[in-house]
Amino acid sequence: MDLDQQVIELFHSSIDTTMRTLDQQAQQVSLSSSLIVQCLLSEKKILCAGKGNSAALATIFCSQLINRFDYERPNLPAINLSADANTLMALTADSSFKNIFASQIRALGQSGDLLFIISNGGHSGTTLQAIKAAHDKDMIVVCLSDQKNNDYSALLQPEDKEIVIASDSQPRVAEVQLQIVNYISALIDQQLFGSH
Repeated sequence: MDLDQQVIELFHSSIDTTMRTLDQQAQQVSLSSSLIVQCLLSEKKILCAGKGNSAALATIFCSQLINRFDYERPNLPAINLSADANTLMALTADSSFKNIFASQIRALGQSGDLLFIISNGGHSGTTLQAIKAAHDKDMIVVCLSDQKNNDYSALLQPEDKEIVIASDSQPRVAEVQLQIVNYISALIDQQLFGSH
């Protein structure tokens, strides 16, 4: 197979994953954005976390809240729990790695805040502990995951939301997760500030 054909097949695979997600998860994306908006209107904050490559998506989402997404508007409160390397290293050295997010949630989270967690590539003790810590703090959880993360569903409460990308390919999941991060950002701006 030549490279051009391989590129075409990669695009088709990405489009297929996007369309399956659209069919299965559009309402969850909408409901998740509304939960985030309710949190912000209550003058609470968003805590974001992701492990591995998902940490980059958490960074993107936080920057779109704190700075801007598509147009200038007031800054929105968000903290990326994946971003502070010194804190992460200290927590890893002094306690269990699986608590790197949970410890920060216990320190920074407040009742009414929202945890936005992104995971790709199977469940992780770090993200499972984060969800438990968020619930202990009376926080709502929005989980952006892949289909391998069945452990998340068992932990989530009725008011939480999970957006599941149905694909076995981590690169395809990451592509669609980035789309969803952007769509949620657009929906937040629309609900809070109206159309541009």
